[in-house]
Amino acid sequence: MRSPKCRKGHLRFDTGRRRERRRLLATTAIVAFSSFALVPATTVSAQQTTSRVGNARSFDIPSQPLSTALNAFGRQSGLQVTLAASTSQGLRSAKVSGTMTADQALARLLSGTGISHRISGGTALVGSAVLAGGGGAVAADGATVLDPISAFGAGPLGAGEIVISSEDLKRKNPANIADVFSGEPGISVGSSLPMSQKVYVHGIEETSLAVTMDGGRQNNKVFHHNGTNLIDPGLLKAVNVDAGVAPADAGPGALAGAISYETIDARDLLDGDGFGGFVTSSYNFNSNTVTTGLSAYGMRDGLEFLGYFNFGTGNDFTAGNGQEVQGTSTDLLSGLGKLAYEFDSGDRFEISHDSIRDDAPRPFRANMGSTTGSKPWEPRIRDYTLERGNTVFTYTDSTPEGWWDPTLLLAYSKTEVEVPVYPKPAPGIPVSYQGVGASDSFNGKFENKFSFDIGNVIAGIDFYDDEAKLRDLFDPGSEKARNVGLYAQARLEPFERTRLSFGARGDNQRFTGTTGQTWNNSGFSGNVSGEYDLVEDLLTAKAGYSHVWAGIPLAENFIINPNWDYGNGPKPVTADNYILGLEANYNGFTVEGSVFQTDLDDARTPRYAVARGIEAHDVRSRGFEIGGGYNWGDGYFKVKYANIDVEIDGKPADSDLGTYLATPAGQIITLQAVHTLTDWGVTFGADAEIALDYDDVAAGSKPLQGYEVFNAFVEYVPPQRPNLTLRAELKNVFDETYSDRATYGQEFGQVTPLYEPGRSFILTARATF
Repeated sequence: MRSPKCRKGHLRFDTGRRRERRRLLATTAIVAFSSFALVPATTVSAQQTTSRVGNARSFDIPSQPLSTALNAFGRQSGLQVTLAASTSQGLRSAKVSGTMTADQALARLLSGTGISHRISGGTALVGSAVLAGGGGAVAADGATVLDPISAFGAGPLGAGEIVISSEDLKRKNPANIADVFSGEPGISVGSSLPMSQKVYVHGIEETSLAVTMDGGRQNNKVFHHNGTNLIDPGLLKAVNVDAGVAPADAGPGALAGAISYETIDARDLLDGDGFGGFVTSSYNFNSNTVTTGLSAYGMRDGLEFLGYFNFGTGNDFTAGNGQEVQGTSTDLLSGLGKLAYEFDSGDRFEISHDSIRDDAPRPFRANMGSTTGSKPWEPRIRDYTLERGNTVFTYTDSTPEGWWDPTLLLAYSKTEVEVPVYPKPAPGIPVSYQGVGASDSFNGKFENKFSFDIGNVIAGIDFYDDEAKLRDLFDPGSEKARNVGLYAQARLEPFERTRLSFGARGDNQRFTGTTGQTWNNSGFSGNVSGEYDLVEDLLTAKAGYSHVWAGIPLAENFIINPNWDYGNGPKPVTADNYILGLEANYNGFTVEGSVFQTDLDDARTPRYAVARGIEAHDVRSRGFEIGGGYNWGDGYFKVKYANIDVEIDGKPADSDLGTYLATPAGQIITLQAVHTLTDWGVTFGADAEIALDYDDVAAGSKPLQGYEVFNAFVEYVPPQRPNLTLRAELKNVFDETYSDRATYGQEFGQVTPLYEPGRSFILTARATF
């Protein structure tokens, strides 16, 4: 509601320039696709031989009973696994360790068993006929391969763990970070604008989670009207979420869990030496938005490179009520570059840089449509420029031996927001001036994985040097924090049907306030979680607990006050997380449920006033999730339900007091259904999100209205041209007028929240070479 100090230069509307850029983008897309249409079929066939069956990722699966090993493979690969019922009886897997594709890892795991496998459409078929038709196929070593009889999912995930794999991302074809987390009712993303979207896990805002991009820490608490982490989903190959309980090696500050974003690599797209590329373009008829992405990549004698460039431009979108939502146009530019070299010894060095820039007129407060609380001299729309960059250097050993399996990572990330500030008119005061907020982090870690027959232990040291800075005409200032942590995390399977993960970390932080005062604090964090197969390959129980010490969080840039009274200093934030769940898998059916609670103590949320620099609140999120589904090989159906209650200082949360803390959640239902007609190359699906009315709101606030949103898509990959993908989507089929449950201000009568787009027809084409 109240907006302390909104800042930047002059308002501008370059409509002519934007029109020219849209024409250029459309022309570029047409030329690119015309070129690909001329690619000979022989070239396509050659390219197929170098396409990967799955993503290269790190595997660590000890030799163990085969059924348990396949569970571990499913968890680590993100694939569904289908297994003939009697195939694994009495067999042990081979050990798998190192970085490789899922197909290579599964082949190693099954070596010596005589069991065949195939990976197709996000599912690993183990003990199934490779050729069409019934009967037993014959494996390479002459053993009979059984037809598939029973199926289980990707193996039970850890307590509170959510994996969004590359196959999930391909199916979702996400346009923004909200699309990435669609289908997960426990994860909400507020705002319809990518530049002001914030992720909430069980109602807790993402700044209370350890968020990394390719392992690099993200310190992006810049402006409460902006998003925390602006990410182009076209860069991503996988997202891992630990909701609540997170391991010690997830990094410091994992108060309510962790989110790990991984970007694509050349070896995810090629199988061995070679070169390739892709072009993708989409058109959204609701806002006349064109988005085009181009990529080139290659591998040769240990050298790998990848370049990706994406740009989009478009107009304001129309909401379900038929009204244009001002300040929602698209002007986006993003890119990713990676260079790596792997020596014959297995030593691998990689450097990557990703960046994104959003530069367009936005609502004056970009996380809401409008408010009657605006000052009379404030314009309705102002120009925001948001830039985020992340550079990461890593060293790993892709052929580890014995107890030596090191990882060295150094990273630098920065987010900067520039907005016009309109101070109260007064003699000698400019009408507007530029305000710039920037948060950056230099961080890194060195760790080693010690592998045993029953699992592994990862131990290491990490650090960060963070700064939140405001460049302002009247009140410039900054806060800083430096932290060094020691940690160890064990992941063991000490007994059949039992998996344990436990760890601890100790952190020492030096916090420097805007006044130059410093405080040194130290704390301890610990976690333990486990899974036990009550009935092997059928029913799994899981539980977890963590206590987290996170030091003192930096303030948001745009409310920094150089005159804050810190008193005896801000208190370090701590948290306790609890989760308990069950998961059942049988013949392709899955049923799961969990109960959880997160308690944040002394969560710092300062405001601009001198006396409010150390303001803090206690937050509690608790609730339960249940879900079920069925996977029939060529498709699946899923339904999930979450019921989440969030309190701040013992009272129902609201989105204003909960800035950088939490948001009201309530009851959310999601449904997903997808089916592939393999012979025809056609995949079609639909999904829905249903939010129930929520009236457990703070005193004086209005209840949150429920909504029902349905989406559908059809995708075609021509069997004779598998390098081409055509997709049509219909979002918000019934033209619902609504705001996402996590969008700011819905409970306040004086706020018009940002509505989501109304019915939107989107066409997408992608060609690879």
